Amino acid sequence: MAWGLSELIAKHDVPGAQVAVLADGEIRDEAAGVLSLRTRVEATTDSVFKIGSITKIWTATLVQQLVNDDLLDLDRPLHAYLPGFRLSDPAATETLTARHLLTHTGGVDSNHLVDTGRNDDAIEKFVAALADAAHLFPPGRVFSYSNSGYAVLGRLVEVLRGRTFHDVLRDRLATPLGLSTLASDTYEAILHRTAVGHVETEGRLAPTKSWAVRYFSTPSGSHLAISARDLLEFVRLHLADHTLAGLREPQLESVPDFGGGVLGWGLGWMLYRDGVVGHTGVSKGQKAFLRVVPSAGVAMAVLTNSAGAEPLAHELFSTVLRDLAGVETAPLPVPPAKSVPLDVDRMCGTYRTTSDDITLTVDNDRAFLTYRPRKETAASRHGKPARRVEVVRLDDHAIITAEPKFDGHQVWSLIGSDARGRARFLHNGAAAYRVD
Repeated sequence: MAWGLSELIAKHDVPGAQVAVLADGEIRDEAAGVLSLRTRVEATTDSVFKIGSITKIWTATLVQQLVNDDLLDLDRPLHAYLPGFRLSDPAATETLTARHLLTHTGGVDSNHLVDTGRNDDAIEKFVAALADAAHLFPPGRVFSYSNSGYAVLGRLVEVLRGRTFHDVLRDRLATPLGLSTLASDTYEAILHRTAVGHVETEGRLAPTKSWAVRYFSTPSGSHLAISARDLLEFVRLHLADHTLAGLREPQLESVPDFGGGVLGWGLGWMLYRDGVVGHTGVSKGQKAFLRVVPSAGVAMAVLTNSAGAEPLAHELFSTVLRDLAGVETAPLPVPPAKSVPLDVDRMCGTYRTTSDDITLTVDNDRAFLTYRPRKETAASRHGKPARRVEVVRLDDHAIITAEPKFDGHQVWSLIGSDARGRARFLHNGAAAYRVD
């Protein structure tokens, strides 16, 4: 089985990619392109690509194994398992559970940026540092995607297994499954043919200048790299092991639209239409996609070394999943053919994250999102003091970028209502709360 991957990466301007499909119990895979535009090393089926937040399913699996071994109750407060665990909100410290973190409803800061080193205690130190981070929402109240929350789950795994997250991942999953390409840190990745991420720089693709963000975020998706074939061997475990099936059961029946076709959430898994589950991962110029149709025993992984690879993955999913499993893939979001004015009274205003103030305004009948970093560290991260993006109304509850950028059109939902009927949150996966 071939998918014309060489033609597709040329069509979508992606340097290199892997595709693997599990169907009828067999895995077939293909690779094309190069691992880096700088080195021009050929991408092969045994190369490794970073899978970003698809790692969260691996972390959720390790957590479920703790449940299976009677070491963890998902609904018991975490402080019962983590000695000295503390958040800035005492009430959240008392009530936060593993289920909250698995479903991104814990209210933990999405990306608490603190460097805790590369040693074995990096995750432990990071979790301790959350005591100084703003806690945005009471646990169980608001869905807000949180990488930091999964770092806490990684620490939970370490404490209850008495070993580092890296070692537990290898001992409980990689070794039993015979995953020869899995690399859980840079020291392992360098032993493989390893893809380098690419981002748009001055109108052209260029390799990134760094491999991963800080090591503490390993459980949420900063380091794990693997081949598409081995990723589907991991998925095969989920389709065969009934003790893991509960991870795919809906925990949240609906989530705000942020443009990825995600309708709900399980424990680690994103839930799509027609019973499809999966996850998408982004990490330093690489983008990875996983979709699984459990009822048909079909799964597909698309791994790429470009942050702008979503159209390529969408084209593959739309064809292969329809042909093999009879399911349709939701279309990529685009602005409506006819522009409709924003509901200014409800939508416009300033919304806050821990790093940015995001203002939605209308200027001469054109709407804009303006990002203003709240700290110097945020300013340096964005590369400039503020940035402005034109948006249009997508529907009664969402806006979308007017023009596609390198990674396509971006969607934000406006959800909830305050006492004046104004949206309470501006939501693109993580929730920003209204301050004005």
